[in-house]
Amino acid sequence: MTGKDYNDKKWDVVVILPIKSGDDFEMEAVLRVGELMAISARTAPKARGVDDIEVALIYGEEKEKLAEQMQRIGEMTGLPQFKRDAEGVRGAHAVLLVGVRGTNPLGLNCGMCGFRSCDEYSKAKKIDTGGVRGPLCAFKLLDLGIAVGSAVKTASIHNVDNRVMITVGIAARMMKLLKNSDVILGIPIVAAGKNPFFDRKT
Repeated sequence: MTGKDYNDKKWDVVVILPIKSGDDFEMEAVLRVGELMAISARTAPKARGVDDIEVALIYGEEKEKLAEQMQRIGEMTGLPQFKRDAEGVRGAHAVLLVGVRGTNPLGLNCGMCGFRSCDEYSKAKKIDTGGVRGPLCAFKLLDLGIAVGSAVKTASIHNVDNRVMITVGIAARMMKLLKNSDVILGIPIVAAGKNPFFDRKT
């Protein structure tokens, strides 16, 4: 109000606050959190400090292609979880992919991979199903789990709904969305009134 008395005080400044609806900024906010999740995965502890983690944030048209690939896998295999999770991806604002080059042993000769030494493991024939490539170094799988846990912790801090899905990762690897990863996990993320990833029939 300008030049008008109100409760014996004179107001000389007019302040106009813009209104921004949730639809205008929720996508932008979730993508920002997705970037922070990627940083959390990148900086998570790695065995012997060797970083074989890859990350990517998928949204828009690329996210729809990912859902379509999941749908096709479900139809080809008859596994209902792929179709179910494809709907989750379609309803998400974005998907964070976290993968690891798991065929890179650390020289510890621990035997957890089923071989007597890392050298024997390295010489063993690798099997690539398209969705995963193995056998995998156990420490690399631990690195992947720690990176994913760190990422979803960041999502939780910012109240962004999410769920870790191997079905997403299998489809993403078939699409070569990460260049070097032998196994990928996908994390759909969304800002919703209720987490849409947990009320599932299958």
